[in-house]
Amino acid sequence: MPLRILDESSIDSASRARLIERAYAQDRSAFAAAQGAIDDVEVRGADAVREFTKKFDGVDLSDILVSEEEWARGDLTASEVQDAFTKAYENILAFHRLQLDSLKGARETIGGTVLGFRYQAVTTAAMYVPGGKASYPSSVLMGLIPAVVAGVKNRIVVTPPDKDGTLLREILFCAKLAGATQIIKAGGSQGIAAAAFGHNAPGLRTPPAELIIGPGNRYVTAAKSILASRGLVRIDSPAGPSEVLIIADHTARPDFVAADLLSQAEHGEDSAAVLCCLSRKFAQEVSAEIERGFRERPARRDMKEKSIRDHSFAIVFESLENAVAFSNDFAPEHLEICTENPEKVFEGIVSAGSVFLGHFAPVALGDYFSGTNHVLPTGRAAASYSGLGVDTFLKRITYQHPTRESLKEALLPIQVMSKVEGLEHEHGHSVEIRFH
Repeated sequence: MPLRILDESSIDSASRARLIERAYAQDRSAFAAAQGAIDDVEVRGADAVREFTKKFDGVDLSDILVSEEEWARGDLTASEVQDAFTKAYENILAFHRLQLDSLKGARETIGGTVLGFRYQAVTTAAMYVPGGKASYPSSVLMGLIPAVVAGVKNRIVVTPPDKDGTLLREILFCAKLAGATQIIKAGGSQGIAAAAFGHNAPGLRTPPAELIIGPGNRYVTAAKSILASRGLVRIDSPAGPSEVLIIADHTARPDFVAADLLSQAEHGEDSAAVLCCLSRKFAQEVSAEIERGFRERPARRDMKEKSIRDHSFAIVFESLENAVAFSNDFAPEHLEICTENPEKVFEGIVSAGSVFLGHFAPVALGDYFSGTNHVLPTGRAAASYSGLGVDTFLKRITYQHPTRESLKEALLPIQVMSKVEGLEHEHGHSVEIRFH
């Protein structure tokens, strides 16, 4: 059996904690390399970016920005591909526009003072799109569309070039379709650094990014973390290996579930695919379907086998309630609820990146087409982070407009509180002076 099957009754608290924990060891070498690239790009700018691109990608770039001529190559994308991504674009745009209703701000008079808040988009945001072993035009849509809806002025795509120094037509097409303003042809730490420093570094011609989002390899993640720790940029949740957890009852089909577990294993050898079910027989049937999938769809078999063998498992629970409790502790990036009444089960979910309800909701639907975003928190980050959305690109600004009378009502409390904190000489005085 390729899938490890466990019984809930055999899992003690220590074993449960190990199953839930996905704390991938911090790669010190990646952080050291990223720090070196960041320091070099900060000082030498475009020259450093070109040198790193030559060293790591084997590409000589005369210009790290996509030219208008190259951008036009996106128009040569096959018509059926254009149609598919355009339909997905329309769905993603419609879904993210829904989020604006909850981001309108408000104001109210409280204690005689007008208090309020409003949302303001960052001016410049960069979206990293992985390349190299695989390219993801769909991630271009996922990163750009909420930025456009939020009102971000400068929307920069950062992605590594192919061996010939160009980008895939599909990447260029989606960037144009979704509203990119510039594209930086550089991956890894150097691409992230180029986006962060922008024209503050020599030879770079993009505005410095205030926000950098999107998943990447360990060097990308390290660079984002370092730059965020310096206060230079804000980032989304740190990205780790992709993962899915599936809650299934007697109505679920083993072949459907196995296909969805394998679709996560296809992301990478460190991806996690977890099944929470109510029957050992069902878990064994799923495992058999996984084995059949290896034989019938051998592409990337070594990668998929390692993911299933080393990072995936099934747990047979005594009840759906117990399965939900485990899922909430696991806080998966993707959660599928393949049960008789998925909406009812969903009521108990408090931690998940994106949830897929019913027997006809594979993760691939959200990854590509339905409209929800596929840039999601991994590695238990869903316990405290949300997936990418319009609000990711916004800042909340609070304001107040008091009257003389409302400030006078606050005078005595401020005098008392500022004295308690030893700040009455200036804080308290700044209020008192208005009534002398």
